[in-house]
Amino acid sequence: MTSPEKIWTAGLIVIGDEILSGRTQDKNIAQVASWLQVQGIRLAEVRVVPDVESRIVAAVNDLRAAFDYLFTTGGIGPTHDDITVDAVAAALGVPVVIHPDARALLERYYANKGGLNEGRLRMARVPEGSELILNRMSGAPGIRRGNLFLMAGVPHITAGMLDALTGQLEGGAPLLTETIGCWVAESEVADLLRRVEAAHETCQIGSYPFFREGRVGANFVVRSTSAEDLKSCCDSLTDGLATHGHDFTPGGI
Repeated sequence: MTSPEKIWTAGLIVIGDEILSGRTQDKNIAQVASWLQVQGIRLAEVRVVPDVESRIVAAVNDLRAAFDYLFTTGGIGPTHDDITVDAVAAALGVPVVIHPDARALLERYYANKGGLNEGRLRMARVPEGSELILNRMSGAPGIRRGNLFLMAGVPHITAGMLDALTGQLEGGAPLLTETIGCWVAESEVADLLRRVEAAHETCQIGSYPFFREGRVGANFVVRSTSAEDLKSCCDSLTDGLATHGHDFTPGGI
């Protein structure tokens, strides 16, 4: 019997008091999750933590031990409360150093913008032993140290850093999905969902209820890395819905 393909996983730490206070709405979780899925990596856990070094250190140590990759967003800018680099260095037990290539990038970027001051130089600080993640949107690079990736909190800059990493991480087969919509209360088909999922070991079924037009319904999202198994699971689910007299809509409602 062949062993199942390895499932590659990642954790994400969203860092910033502004996220927790509600002043800023996070957009990075969705884009990081979508990007990872294309790379064949599953986002398995997300934590939102404040700008408190001890909390960041604890989250970094927990998640880097639990998953193949760890990403952070936020806290690598030029101000005093941008402490992600210090916290990650503390978690890894290494000093913070000025990366010479990062300094050179910032010197070029700010050459006609007032030059490199003390605040801007903070964006060249990295945990010792780090590499840089190119950032075409602004002068400050992201940071990679092994399987740990420190990225900006500004979503369009994060997107650019993810683009620079595309194809560089080892992953498994991309997760495929199909959605089946049905005007039915999920409690009425809970047993059917459980039986179908149990009969298809490589598939997972998520149930997402909604209330629209005065009616109750649910979208059932089937996921698998195997196109053949995905089709088999969807066929079983739609057959079961039809047998119980429930109309369904491929693609969701």
